[in-house]
Amino acid sequence: MKNPVFKMREKVWLYPGMGAWHFVSVSKKASKEIKAGYLFIGKRGFGSVPVTVTIGSTSWKTSIFPSKKLGLYILPLKKEVRKKEDIKNGDLVSISIEVKI
Repeated sequence: MKNPVFKMREKVWLYPGMGAWHFVSVSKKASKEIKAGYLFIGKRGFGSVPVTVTIGSTSWKTSIFPSKKLGLYILPLKKEVRKKEDIKNGDLVSISIEVKI
């Protein structure tokens, strides 16, 4: 079975509070499909789902996490990736998310 890939363009947002964590919300459509079809495969702690993400020329392995408040999955953006791809809070970024099944 081939790993599903979701492509989207979403806005970077900063988590309120200490730490300056940057996130991107996974689109409603992709979040719904992931939850309905792939949640049972590879699920980890806190309901996270293992993924490989690509932004620009940078790819990395990470996890997306369900946000009860937003009703979507959220993707944390590492400082290293933000620096390499010159990403700041409020930027629109094109993302490819491959769910690891």
